[in-house]
Amino acid sequence: MKQSELSVPKPGKKHKKNGVHIFKFKFSVRDIIMWFLVVMLAFSLFNAFQSNMTTAEEVPVSQVIGDIKQGKVEKILVEDVKLKVTYKTGEEVVSIKEPGSSFNQLLVDAGIDLSSVQIENVDITFAMIMASLVGQLLPLLFIFGLLYFLYRQTRGAQDTLFNFGRSGAKMYSKKMPKITFKDVAGVDEAKEEMKEVVDFLKSPKRYLDLGARTPKGVLLVGPAGTGKTLLAKAVAGEAGVPFFSMAGSEFMEMLVGIGAKRVRDLFNTAKKNQPSIIFIDEVDAIGRRRSTGVMGSHDEREQTLNQILVEMDGFDPRANVIVIAATNRGDLLDPALLRPGRFDRRIVLDFPDIEGRKAILSIHAQGKPFTKEVDWHKVAKRTVGFSGADLENMLNEAAIMAARGDKKEIDMKDIEEAATKVKLGPEKKRLQSDQDRKMTAYHEAGHAVVTYALDHMDAVHRISIVSRGIALGYTLIPPDTDRLHETKSQLLEKIAMMMGGRAAEEIVFGDITSGAANDFDQATHIARLMVEEYGMSVIGPVNFGPDMDITDYNNRFFERDGVSPAMQELIDKEIQKILVEGHKKAFEVLKQNRQKLDKVAEALVEKETIEGDEFEKIMKEGK
Repeated sequence: MKQSELSVPKPGKKHKKNGVHIFKFKFSVRDIIMWFLVVMLAFSLFNAFQSNMTTAEEVPVSQVIGDIKQGKVEKILVEDVKLKVTYKTGEEVVSIKEPGSSFNQLLVDAGIDLSSVQIENVDITFAMIMASLVGQLLPLLFIFGLLYFLYRQTRGAQDTLFNFGRSGAKMYSKKMPKITFKDVAGVDEAKEEMKEVVDFLKSPKRYLDLGARTPKGVLLVGPAGTGKTLLAKAVAGEAGVPFFSMAGSEFMEMLVGIGAKRVRDLFNTAKKNQPSIIFIDEVDAIGRRRSTGVMGSHDEREQTLNQILVEMDGFDPRANVIVIAATNRGDLLDPALLRPGRFDRRIVLDFPDIEGRKAILSIHAQGKPFTKEVDWHKVAKRTVGFSGADLENMLNEAAIMAARGDKKEIDMKDIEEAATKVKLGPEKKRLQSDQDRKMTAYHEAGHAVVTYALDHMDAVHRISIVSRGIALGYTLIPPDTDRLHETKSQLLEKIAMMMGGRAAEEIVFGDITSGAANDFDQATHIARLMVEEYGMSVIGPVNFGPDMDITDYNNRFFERDGVSPAMQELIDKEIQKILVEGHKKAFEVLKQNRQKLDKVAEALVEKETIEGDEFEKIMKEGK
């Protein structure tokens, strides 16, 4: 960097604003007091240390006078009553004379020629005065500093106490980067709904003249990462109105009634700034179903919810304030929140389809260099089930990988590796024995071979025995299309595919490992849904699923109300039956394709990772 590019402050230049600026440094009054106390304390300790330091031997004055007469002394340093005597041999001693007496006069009285020895008098009057001042002022300064600190703490606590009832909502500033509907993709239907909200805010008179009232609340429901918060910010950016943002958990404090008071403060502030938008993120933190009698109903969360209900229902019909709330669990919200007149609109945001993913990728690809070989249609097809946040994270990880490899552009390989990393985690080079690698290879090969042999399964995308996350290996089978429904045949074959790893272990090694635990967990979950909720068993079209989510502690006692022990036993038997039949199906498939199973496993041991095309080639050989 050139010298002219450096910003060097001029010597001696000072500014004063909220404290004292010394050159380019800023010191508050508290900092100055603190440093002054530190310097004074250090000076006092140094003085005490110097006065108490007795490294030399102490002798009587009479002995010193006698040594001077004998010509042994070379130099004497007089500091008030303290004598530092240096002998011609280099030895040093200390002596103390009487206060008020002159050492020179003592030598004259003893008949000693003053020129026979070098005498140096040192004036320590100033040091003694400073030491005395420090000894007197330091306790006073310490007490003053302590009182000042206690005063600041008390005032801060008082301010905090009086500010408890303030909402603390973050207000959208025009200085912040403006987000509009152009920055939101993959949720076209939701955008159309929210465009009407923007129009309400911009032109309320047009609707009021026709007798239409402004919708009071819009509830955004959808999985995490689908763009609920981004869509709310886009509404604020398009409408250009004050935007107050607050999370549901921020309403609650340890003091009872604070949540309700913050709700009142938030709504009053929004009314004063109308037209305006209130955005409550994760509204299920305060908007869950109220207690039904088993648990206490007079708690802080319910008071906060009741206040929200009152505020939304008490809006002036002509008030131009809209409440937007977002949640991942719309089924947990209290019915009073969802009735017309409060949250009038319920907009569901789901995972984007292939066209939505392409649009999202085009937004997040801006500002990043990609090679010409990148096929965005293929990337969108590869990322079925990815949310908008997943896609943004994937492209960011791809850019990081390209930079790590000293590339100038991001290629398809970087995107593929980033997509795998987002879903499964980064690669882990674990030390494995040859037997462990072989077992993992046959386990993953079992999943892949069963998948290939079944009619309703999607194509295998990649098989690997490289550890990612907690998994020692993985078999990627992304859906070929965005399916809205799953048939019974597809679900049964999916369970059989999950059992392929355990079946391969039994056939090849005659033993089983703990590596299939996660497979069983997923298979059992699918089987339970088939029996309890989808009506895909001999029990028939009956739903035994829980009415409330188990995370809702106020209602967990009402889960599966009315299921008899006999029916529960039948449900368990049906789930077990589906899982056992899936395992049997996988075992039969692998028995018939044992040679192909061995070839796939051998290729995995050798290469660690096999792409879908190579796997297809191995399976088609010999057909």
